[in-house]
Amino acid sequence: MKAPATLRTARLLLRRPVAADADAVFARFASDADVTRYLSWRRHITLEDTRAFIAMSEAQWDSSPAGPYLIERAEDGLLLGSTGLACDGPSRAETGYVLARDAWGQGFATEALQAMVELAPTVGVRRLYALCHTEHAASARVLEKCGFVRERVLPRHVEFPNLAPGELADVFCYVRRVGPLWRRLRSALFFSSP
Repeated sequence: MKAPATLRTARLLLRRPVAADADAVFARFASDADVTRYLSWRRHITLEDTRAFIAMSEAQWDSSPAGPYLIERAEDGLLLGSTGLACDGPSRAETGYVLARDAWGQGFATEALQAMVELAPTVGVRRLYALCHTEHAASARVLEKCGFVRERVLPRHVEFPNLAPGELADVFCYVRRVGPLWRRLRSALFFSSP
């Protein structure tokens, strides 16, 4: 099953990126050194970098059940950042998010990530995971707020090119089991009366 191109939450519109978004993505978050510090992709130096991201996004959407979403504020359409699902198997996907600096600390990351948690089982995902630099405490808090559990540390696993180019860093692997079977099991284990 294919994910919808557009999702709505209480305050956000999440939508599939299109070529016309390149200028806004570049200006709002992809070229900002502070925003991209803990990301596994290089900060965009030119608009061509952002166009390449949009092309990669289109390819992912064409070949997979889901892909990247842009995050907009529903009330006025202001671009806030990006999230999405990167499926890497029939029942596994990675998720994450990036937000423009002026969108930090307002609960948008939690709201967008929760939308990905709810979307995941609709495209067959049962194991949703996210990787987080071990020093990125704010991101770890967002993941935990959305019910992700720190499964393990993956030593020297990911390059963070905006932080330490060419070096592999330790990351936390956070996991969230999703879908109806997991909800029933969790309810039976944690919410049943004695």
